[in-house]
Amino acid sequence: MSESAYSQIANGTRSLTLAEAKNFAFQRNWDLLAARKGIDIAIAQRVVAKEFPNPTLGASIQKINVDTHPASTIYGNGYWDRNYDTILALNQLFEIGGKRKARQASATASFEQARAQLWDARRTLDQAVTKAYVAALLAEQNAKNLATSARSLRKEAEIAQLRFKSGDISRADKSQIEIAADRFALDAASSESSAKSARIAVDVLMAEPRPAGDWKPADSLESLGIQSFVDNGDKIGAARPDVLAAQAAVKKAEADLKLQKALRVPDPTVLAQYEHEPPDQPNTIGVSLSFPLPLWNRNRGNIKAAEATRDQLQMQLEKLRDQVFAEIATAQTIYEDATARWKQYESNIRPKSHDVLNTVEFAYRKGGASLLDLLTAERNDNDIRLEAAKALADRATAAADLAAARNISDSKLPTERKNYEIVK
Repeated sequence: MSESAYSQIANGTRSLTLAEAKNFAFQRNWDLLAARKGIDIAIAQRVVAKEFPNPTLGASIQKINVDTHPASTIYGNGYWDRNYDTILALNQLFEIGGKRKARQASATASFEQARAQLWDARRTLDQAVTKAYVAALLAEQNAKNLATSARSLRKEAEIAQLRFKSGDISRADKSQIEIAADRFALDAASSESSAKSARIAVDVLMAEPRPAGDWKPADSLESLGIQSFVDNGDKIGAARPDVLAAQAAVKKAEADLKLQKALRVPDPTVLAQYEHEPPDQPNTIGVSLSFPLPLWNRNRGNIKAAEATRDQLQMQLEKLRDQVFAEIATAQTIYEDATARWKQYESNIRPKSHDVLNTVEFAYRKGGASLLDLLTAERNDNDIRLEAAKALADRATAAADLAAARNISDSKLPTERKNYEIVK
């Protein structure tokens, strides 16, 4: 969807589907963009790990006469012919013992971790957008249900007005019906405000510059279609990216441990030197080799710290794996419970409540039911419709949690890995 299309949505000139909300969030959400920058940082670290140490070039000039003695030699008085001791030296450090290989392995693991963290940010963003969108739908549905109850009592109030004029009911009964209708209308307005707040929350996830919630959901709670890809209890998506990130962290810690052990091996520095000192020693060349002696420091402290870090990350990985299984089991249980509650409301409770309300309304109009019976039936039916909508919203939210726990994406969305893979 283009930028202009997004502006139309923000201006309230069109509705917004859940798929469109997700696509906008995937393109513009700040947390997701920051996670992508984490990959750029990891790529830079890989470049650094492949680089060799720079050589060091040194130059010195000695035996410069500061008294009256001439500096010239039999070769002449030019700079290069004078009796100055000119030395040029080039030092090069060579890493040995597998240090460079370990550093590159650590950088590669960091890249894998950053990439997995990006995918985990996308997974949780998918879940967050779905739940925020469902919250907006539920608030709108509540507003509609309350408005329906208010309209129903408005009609009863009109009938009560006629019955009051004919002396069938008292003024107090007529006023009670009007008060109940007004209360339902106020509750409907409050739900409308809640719906706008929920739409603003969706705008924030989409990184809309001026979140205002000036759009209408194009989907309904009944048409989200989430059931199709979570009802199969055996279906599991790809490996959870948070687990992959934890595994990459362990690999990085192992590479860092190897690096710390390799640092016990001294790195030699090779020196190549050229010396020019006319007239008796015009040109000399020297080569030397130096390295630190590991007598007092064998890097034991850093090795111990690296071992502890690796063990800690390994335990966190095992804990995360157990948490994933628990999260899937919990989400599955909540989803099944929400589905059962919603089906019970739809197939049994709501139809009975609607029949009871129609019966009491008819009896009240004929004088066979009291005002208390009418108001009680209206409140009960309104509460049941609200609870039925909440059960359906709970089912949609639980489905989003279950899909996130299993790492399953809605097939109707462009979530194929190749569309979002970052190749460097």
